[in-house]
Amino acid sequence: MKFSYKFSNLLGTVYVKGDLLFSPDGTSVISPVGNRITIYDLKNNKSTTLPVESRFNYNAIDLSPNGNVLVAINEEGDAHIISMISRMIIHSYRFKKPVCCVKFSPDGKHFAICKENRVFVYNAPCLESGNFNPFIMERVFSGAIDDTTNICWSFDSKFLAVGSKDTSTKLYSLEKYKNFRHCNLGGHSDEIVSCFFEKKTYDISTLSRNGQLCIWECSINPDDLVINEPSIKRVKNNNNNNDNGDESEDDVDIDNAVEKTEKENAKMTKNKMEKTDDGDDDTADDKKNKSKRLIFKKLARHYLADEPRKQDRAAILTAAAYHTDTKILVTGFSNGCFYLHELPEVNMIHSLSISNQCISSIALNSTGDWIALGCSKLGQLLVWEWQSETYAMKQQGHSNNMNSLAYSPDGLFLITGGDDGKVKLWNTLSGFCTITFSEHTSGISAVLFSHNRKFIVSASLDGTARAYDLTRYRNFKTYTSPKPVQFSCLALDSSDEFLAAGGQDFFDIYLWSIKLGTLLEVLSGHEGPVVSLSFSPSPSSTSLASVSWDKTLKLWNAIENGSDHETLKLTSDGLCVVYRPDGNEVAVSTLDGQISFFDVKTSIQISSIEGRKDLGSGRSDTDLITAKKNLEGKAFTTLCYSADGNCIIAGGHSKNICIYNITESVLVKKFEITQNRSFDAVDDFINRRKMTEFGNIALIEEREANEGGKVSIRVPGARKGDMASRNFKPEIRVYSLQFSPTGQSFAATTTEGLSIYSLDVGLVFDPFELDIGVTPETVKNTLNNKDYAKALMMSIKLNEKDLIRYVIENIPHIDIELTVNSMSLVYIERLLKFIATEMEKTKHIHFYLIWIENIFIKQGHNINSALQMPVLLNLQKNMQQKYDDLSKICDFNQYTMDFIKNTAQMKSKKLIQDSQDDSDDEFIEQMDIDN
Repeated sequence: MKFSYKFSNLLGTVYVKGDLLFSPDGTSVISPVGNRITIYDLKNNKSTTLPVESRFNYNAIDLSPNGNVLVAINEEGDAHIISMISRMIIHSYRFKKPVCCVKFSPDGKHFAICKENRVFVYNAPCLESGNFNPFIMERVFSGAIDDTTNICWSFDSKFLAVGSKDTSTKLYSLEKYKNFRHCNLGGHSDEIVSCFFEKKTYDISTLSRNGQLCIWECSINPDDLVINEPSIKRVKNNNNNNDNGDESEDDVDIDNAVEKTEKENAKMTKNKMEKTDDGDDDTADDKKNKSKRLIFKKLARHYLADEPRKQDRAAILTAAAYHTDTKILVTGFSNGCFYLHELPEVNMIHSLSISNQCISSIALNSTGDWIALGCSKLGQLLVWEWQSETYAMKQQGHSNNMNSLAYSPDGLFLITGGDDGKVKLWNTLSGFCTITFSEHTSGISAVLFSHNRKFIVSASLDGTARAYDLTRYRNFKTYTSPKPVQFSCLALDSSDEFLAAGGQDFFDIYLWSIKLGTLLEVLSGHEGPVVSLSFSPSPSSTSLASVSWDKTLKLWNAIENGSDHETLKLTSDGLCVVYRPDGNEVAVSTLDGQISFFDVKTSIQISSIEGRKDLGSGRSDTDLITAKKNLEGKAFTTLCYSADGNCIIAGGHSKNICIYNITESVLVKKFEITQNRSFDAVDDFINRRKMTEFGNIALIEEREANEGGKVSIRVPGARKGDMASRNFKPEIRVYSLQFSPTGQSFAATTTEGLSIYSLDVGLVFDPFELDIGVTPETVKNTLNNKDYAKALMMSIKLNEKDLIRYVIENIPHIDIELTVNSMSLVYIERLLKFIATEMEKTKHIHFYLIWIENIFIKQGHNINSALQMPVLLNLQKNMQQKYDDLSKICDFNQYTMDFIKNTAQMKSKKLIQDSQDDSDDEFIEQMDIDN
């Protein structure tokens, strides 16, 4: 119950590969982030990740026109039909081959997919089609010579335009028409990237990889299509045939119809032959039908790649999108440039460069105002409003591994550092990155939040530690050592006055003053790289713990006594050290997979946990040893205590995160962070299909035509980053993790991104001191009898959120003070916890603030602040969020009221002035009359 954490959101990864989509209302962007899907609400500035996970990365997705059904297909051909209402997978299907594109028809009754050189059309499960059985195949088209690449439906869902790598575009129809057969549009010299139908017509525009745009005009209007009447066939009904050989009435009618049709066909053939003998080529009706036959004429060809090739001669067109209402064409190229053209004149409206990397996907919203651009190599997602030339959203994750994270003291923000040398600040409520610091020139090894929430610090392998001001968002201090040192760890004391960093190449610890920026002390004593530091969280203690690869744990009292320290021997190389929240105990993880606990005062080991087998094994494609043997090299590299200090969470060279009870030394919970087989070392066994008599196929390098091109496997022994620009599967692992100070969630930086796991307490029945007579009915009866304190305590015993909320909101505000005085401290603490959580979503802000005020005034001196610190921090976070939201509305209302007030004053002055002028005119007229 206590650790029923569930995956809630994925930050730090905004786009990986595949199609980008806009919601039907045009205010949300749907982006595939690996084997998950994230929705970015641009109107409310919030991102949410669907609780759906695939076995491989998604690469083809499409949303039904009504926005209720999402079809998502991964790179191995596994398809999921996802309900956007319940946000669950309602059906799965395996195509067994990669699928490059999927598109819903505009009427929502069908969806088509491209697989190899074929196009499959399926019935969509919806009310429009009246069929809820998914993946019922309607048609199969196989006219392409090479693989198909894209699909476009006509506005009336009657035709399909399919582009392929054979440089042609095929046109197919779902029904048979007299004046149409399969059509082939050529004219290109490279593979087709996109094709688009015009609005209300069958005119087509096709785009190829080399930037050629061909505009085709259709010979007929949509109203001129003639449906081919189905041929009448004899139906054999064996069940209706009796023993005497008599035929049923239906069979007799069908035979008569067939005989009649044959006579009519023979008569028409005879007339045609007579006409032909007389020298007439076609009848008038035939000429009319021939003139209305559906054919295409090429109107123009344009070369869109001329402009981007002025910057890069090798630039190719990689993505395109077209808005039929505004006739705006957006094209993206491999050099990071994208262009806006107006069709059919192909007039350039805008040209912009977002990066020097390839643009992978482009999407336009329903109004045509916003353009979504995805760049897979940078993990970048942009939404650009082209009319005002501003960004509606600009998000980019770390272009390389995330190494470290840290929560803000109130749990509202997260900071992460990566191998790309950037420090990013994330809002945990919205899921967006608010600021990026890029002053470091090498990978970030550690980041920390100050206890007063005013600044953050980071350490890097470039030999500097930097402090950033969160008010002005600037780097206000840079800390360096006398000799250039690669800093591998960082620690900040409880008073935010001293900063310590450990060296990776020089085995010393450096101590600076935060305010002055001067180096105070160099602590020597370790004989190996210092990999982890931790200051005691106790305000009365100034001790510092450090571990190193020299198999020692050292406890320093550096601030008071300089280099005096105590050395404790470890069983193996130290990897991580953390203090318990009360500062009386430290936990150390070592290379042999153990977690050891030491008493700080007595320097005696209290207990240890053997966690190597809990980490779980995993065999990468390039491993020559089995997963069981590989398990011997696994270890925990990151640790974090829970808020009460009774449990510890650990992660490392594995896909598993473990939570242990320290007192009992047992595993309480284990989380598997991903099932994505697109990463390495997820499975314990290598697929037999990859095994040959010469070994694993994954050990064979696949190079391009030119030597030195992309490589499919990593550099031997490389564990971090994308070495030498090689294209390889990253290995799954947990780099850093930390509990939120509020205790409601924890975050982990993994190969997949920044994963957040939260408690969903609303779905768990966890009663507290429950009695037999306590039921929802008795609680409501007690409330009706106006025994408010008893009713509230009974609802807290049941621990049902809806019931507690009902009781609290039915207590009059004048009785709140008396109710708080009548409750015991145990229930007061639980009531405060509920109110802290409720403040995040409630509309009755003033009412709950009255409760908080009375609790702190009447019972505040009895509340144990150390144990209730997570509750208080959660309360502070939610109240701060409410303050920020309301302050914007209040400021807007204040300025509006001032404007209205000033306008009213000006009008009243004008009316007074006009009345005075009128009275003066009347007085002058009266004087003239008297004279």
